[in-house]
Amino acid sequence: MRGRISPAKNYAAGFKLGDLMLGGGVGEVISSGSSDFSPGQIVMSDYFGWQPFTVVPASSAKIVTTTDAPMQAALSYLGMPGLTAYFSLLKTARPKPGETVLISAASGAVGQIAGQIARIKGLDPVAVAGTDEKLEWCKELGYRTAVNHRTSADLVADVAAACPNGVDVFIDNTAGPIHDAAMLNLSTFGRVVAVGTIALADRLDQPDIGLRHLRRTLIARARIEGFLLDDHASEYEPALADLLSWYKQGLLQTKEDIAEGIELVPHAFVRMLKGENFGKQLVKL
Repeated sequence: MRGRISPAKNYAAGFKLGDLMLGGGVGEVISSGSSDFSPGQIVMSDYFGWQPFTVVPASSAKIVTTTDAPMQAALSYLGMPGLTAYFSLLKTARPKPGETVLISAASGAVGQIAGQIARIKGLDPVAVAGTDEKLEWCKELGYRTAVNHRTSADLVADVAAACPNGVDVFIDNTAGPIHDAAMLNLSTFGRVVAVGTIALADRLDQPDIGLRHLRRTLIARARIEGFLLDDHASEYEPALADLLSWYKQGLLQTKEDIAEGIELVPHAFVRMLKGENFGKQLVKL
């Protein structure tokens, strides 16, 4: 959404003043023109928007069952964040058993799931987050160790200490200085998956001027690949089956940061951009 309100070129269409902000949601059907849905059912759609009542295309809606997991799971580990964690790590990065996986924004909606998937798959997950409280949560989830990027005096050295054999896989949810530290610690044939660039949120229309890593990329023979979840749409069902199975086995835990009331949506949005949320940022109406 931050990208959509910037004039910079983006992979999604931008907004003009007065447009409705898009946003995924889970809600109760009041009425339906489609025979596939009935009043009282709970559905999820990416087209709810920032509003208390909405009309969504039937083709975009999916019935949410609440017998196996809470309804808001469809916006978290059984939705976009969970699928992003799953495919960015397992399909794009293609890690090998025992490899060290560094994950930025590790306590966030995507990061907290990615770290647990890494643990489940026998990898060596290392977290980067912005508060000691978040780092402790990451360790509870199974991250071997963690780095506080806000208090670190030498982020490159701290990442090196946390990843003594180098970074084999970097799931980059932030860009910025954390990206630089990971690149300078990249192991031979390391892989970087660019999932998010929130560190650049306020300057999307400006060049990202910082360290240039071409020499490091060459020496490490590294692979850097951008990630968009839509590229994996045909594989969602088996991935969701895996995520639900892990949840039922008690292998997945999540934190949610819930704001209550439609009037708090902008506030929750800004908190998320500043990294002040703890876990998936939700708004409950």
